[in-house]
Amino acid sequence: MIEIQGITKKYDRRIYALNGINASLKERVTTLIGRNGAGKTTLIRILSTQLFPTSGTATIEGLDILRETKRVRNIISSIPQESQLIGILSPLEQMQLYLMARGFSAQQAREESKDALDQLELYDFRNAPSDTLSGGMKRKVFVAMALAAKSPVIFLDEPTTGLDPLSRIEVWSSIKRLTSKIILTTHYMEEAQELSNEVMVIDQGNIITHGPVGSLLSTFDGKMRAEKLDGDEFDIKIANVAIKYIEKDRVDEFIKKGYDIKRINLDDIFLSKGVMLES
Repeated sequence: MIEIQGITKKYDRRIYALNGINASLKERVTTLIGRNGAGKTTLIRILSTQLFPTSGTATIEGLDILRETKRVRNIISSIPQESQLIGILSPLEQMQLYLMARGFSAQQAREESKDALDQLELYDFRNAPSDTLSGGMKRKVFVAMALAAKSPVIFLDEPTTGLDPLSRIEVWSSIKRLTSKIILTTHYMEEAQELSNEVMVIDQGNIITHGPVGSLLSTFDGKMRAEKLDGDEFDIKIANVAIKYIEKDRVDEFIKKGYDIKRINLDDIFLSKGVMLES
């Protein structure tokens, strides 16, 4: 479990990236979602001991991130969004170096690396130069590192940003193999819905809503989303797109009015809370 206790982060004496975050992250996969600059990456960096908060703290598996930093680092793995492989090194070499830096013996690092690469269907590419791999395979190597490290808690910051749909699905499959507690950030609502047990929505440094995916979506039970360019019936209007939440028995009525009908998903949590994602 991760307990977040009043974490703030202030820049330039007046700009708050986080405004006193309090939360208990209990589920196996928690996804932080929000638009650019919402505070997601700042929170991930603080929890993974890469950045000090201005005030507040958190505990991970009962260990305080400020007072017991070294012990916390022994039980977590963090894969930042900007992580890059060294092109001339193979996946096996990259992983061995990573695990040895974490304290594994050379032999143990090699064995664990091979096993993780095999589990993620990367074994046949273990000796290939990393710069010859596809984008999806490169991200899978980082997931393999987290898998091999056997860390109880893993932080993944936008693990599929910039990947094509096929590569994204490959990385999803890899993440699903992990048995650790995972804290994930993403801009993709489909990804959040596919991987998460619970979701925390952050906007302007504040938690807008937090809970199990099913519970958050239950507020829309029995409804569909109707959208139309320049529509004259709407609950929300974004630019010139009219969005109306309707009961399922009104679908035919709105189709005749020229509305497109869509199933409810996590996008609607953003729409209903007045929080819009930026791509």
